[in-house]
Amino acid sequence: MSEIEADAVPSPRAKPGPVYGLVRGVLRPLVRMIYRPTITGAENVPRTGPVILASNHLSFVDSIVIPLAAPRPVQFLAKSHYFTGTGLKGWMSRTFFTAIGAVSVERGAGAQAQAALDQGRRILDSGSAFALYPEGTRSLDGRLYRGRTGIAWLALTTGATVVPVGLIGTHEIQPVGSSVPRVRPVTVRFGEPLDLSRHGAPSSGRARRAATDEVMAAIHALTGQELADAYNEAPPHGALAKLADRVAPRERV
Repeated sequence: MSEIEADAVPSPRAKPGPVYGLVRGVLRPLVRMIYRPTITGAENVPRTGPVILASNHLSFVDSIVIPLAAPRPVQFLAKSHYFTGTGLKGWMSRTFFTAIGAVSVERGAGAQAQAALDQGRRILDSGSAFALYPEGTRSLDGRLYRGRTGIAWLALTTGATVVPVGLIGTHEIQPVGSSVPRVRPVTVRFGEPLDLSRHGAPSSGRARRAATDEVMAAIHALTGQELADAYNEAPPHGALAKLADRVAPRERV
C-alpha cells in the first residue's frame, strides 16, 4: 500500500486549519471575479462567537459557495466518502475538503446522526461558524423540504445564533449528475439572526420542532421556493419500518 493509500482520515478540527485561510484567500477573489455573485445581508453574520449558518441545499457547490460568500471562516459536514478514498484521487479529495473546512461525518439516523451533531457542537463550542442544511440532503426538484430538528438541538444546546441563508441559482452551476461547474448567476442571501432560545430546552421535542420550523420559514422567506410538506428522503419500506418511523421519527443532519 502506498503512502497516499495509507493516509488516515484527518481528525476533525474545532477550527479551520491554516490551509483553509490560504485556500479561501485564493479562491474567494477568483470565484467572485468569475461568477460575480450577488451577496446580500453579510452584515447579519456575527463576526465573532458561535453561529450556525442554516441554508437550503440545491447543489454540491453549495458547500463551496457558502464559505466563500460568508464574511468569516465557516466549517460544514461532508460525507465521509470524500475523505476515505485511496490513491491519488482519494488524497486530492481528502486534501481539498479538509482545506475548505469540511468535517467528515457518516450520514444517517441514530448514533450516526448524534455523532454528526457532536462534531457540530464541538465546532460551535470553540466559537466558530458552522454551516448546516436542515433539509439533510440536496433538493432534486427545487422545492424546500421540511427541516430536521438537529439544527434546533445544536442551537439550543450551544446557545449559538442562527443565521438563515438563502441560495438561489447554485443548481444551475452544477446540476445533479454534472461533474463540471458552469458559469451561471448565483445569489446568496444572509437573513437576520434568529434567537431560538425562547422555544425552550433542547430536551423538548416540541421546542426543537418549533425552533426548526422558524428556521425553515426564514429560509423560505429568502428563497421563495415552493414548499414540500415532507422530509427529503425516500419513505420507509415495509409495515414495520413505517410503524417504527411513525412512533420514533428518524432525525438527520
